[in-house]
Amino acid sequence: MTTATLAPDLAATVTIRFARRRMLSFAVPALILAYLLYAAVAFDLPGLAARARLDNAAILLSDFWQHKTHVTRDNRSGEVSVSIEGDSKAVYPADRLPGWVTMAGGLTTVDLGGGHVVTYDDQGARYVVPGYGTVDIRPDGNALALTAPQPLPDWINASNTRVTVTTDAGRFTYTRARVETFRYQPGWEMFLFTLDSPFHYMSWGELAASALWGDRVRADQPNILAMAQDVWTNRVWRHGDVAWAMFETVLMAFLGTFGAAIVALPLGFLAARNMMPLGAVRFGLRRVFDFIRGVDGLIWTIILARAFGPGPMTGSLAILLTDTGSFGKLFSEALENIDEKQVEGIRSTGANTLQQARFGVIPQVMPVLLSQVLYFLESNTRGATVIGAIVGGGIGLLLTQAIQTQKDWEDVAYYMVLIVLTIMAMDSLSGWLRRKLIKGE
Repeated sequence: MTTATLAPDLAATVTIRFARRRMLSFAVPALILAYLLYAAVAFDLPGLAARARLDNAAILLSDFWQHKTHVTRDNRSGEVSVSIEGDSKAVYPADRLPGWVTMAGGLTTVDLGGGHVVTYDDQGARYVVPGYGTVDIRPDGNALALTAPQPLPDWINASNTRVTVTTDAGRFTYTRARVETFRYQPGWEMFLFTLDSPFHYMSWGELAASALWGDRVRADQPNILAMAQDVWTNRVWRHGDVAWAMFETVLMAFLGTFGAAIVALPLGFLAARNMMPLGAVRFGLRRVFDFIRGVDGLIWTIILARAFGPGPMTGSLAILLTDTGSFGKLFSEALENIDEKQVEGIRSTGANTLQQARFGVIPQVMPVLLSQVLYFLESNTRGATVIGAIVGGGIGLLLTQAIQTQKDWEDVAYYMVLIVLTIMAMDSLSGWLRRKLIKGE
């Protein structure tokens, strides 16, 4: 058969293949698009978008970086209190109220800024809103009498028993039991010192002067130590408890990761094809690794929590069990890819099996094994947060408690920042260790 007779067949074959490739280039994106459309219908994305409450999301996000001060009057007793986040441990003393709250002659005035002024008096309360008018509320028997310009805007929610006014300056709520005004301000208030600490009312310059040469606030200790003690024992932010919880989280990840590495290393030798001649042993160990890795770490956490009870040690065991399966597979594969010539050189000196592994195998695989262990340590530090929420230990427990209260979102932000900073620190530390131990830098 000549070339001239082959050419038409070859051209037809090339044309057919190009046509198939062209069809595939359109078919694959079309299939992906069809699947995405199916997923949108199956998960009811339009309904989800319709049910979304973006206003609640905005309030939640603002609570991450802002705090609110509550000015509350009990309508039965007439007692007025000013507190941060409504916390009983954060009530301003009567002689140290914020400048925007004044009390005189049974009249309480709350200046929210920008012309927004709330006034409590013996008859009820009123809120002056610039550009709208005055919202006046008086008790009327078992109901509330509301006087305000009509029609009511959507930022005023009124019923016979409750009136809520929400503006950019703050939020005002009136019920028969009490009247409350919230003023939002940026920052995490009392992050360093609580209201019962004398250092709370000092400026940064006054704090520096007090620490260096000021008179002692407490006769039994220098001011710098008193400041550190007040920060560490802060009853609102609980820095001491948070630091211990963060230590527990890192400890869970450390014990679980390195414990798994110690257990998996000899098992990896037994599962490697070039180290274990018995195929049944290799097959059995590899299936054990598959089983352990096949069950998610959270499932193992729940099982172990039922078996051993809650606590950080249970979290460490869950990480150890999960990572043993992963390390066993990774270690055995690394051992199977070693250079056999180096092992043969050690064997030629008369070294036994243990010495061959120590001097011919371990130096080759150690950089790979160490890199994998350090990477898992970084990942497990993050995963220990979720595990801690299940077993009741570490920063995960505090994070879950803060979320469940539905009001301590600034605490949630604080814990999230600490977790991210810890992950960054672990990443830097593991990178430094890899360079130090593997490259010798």
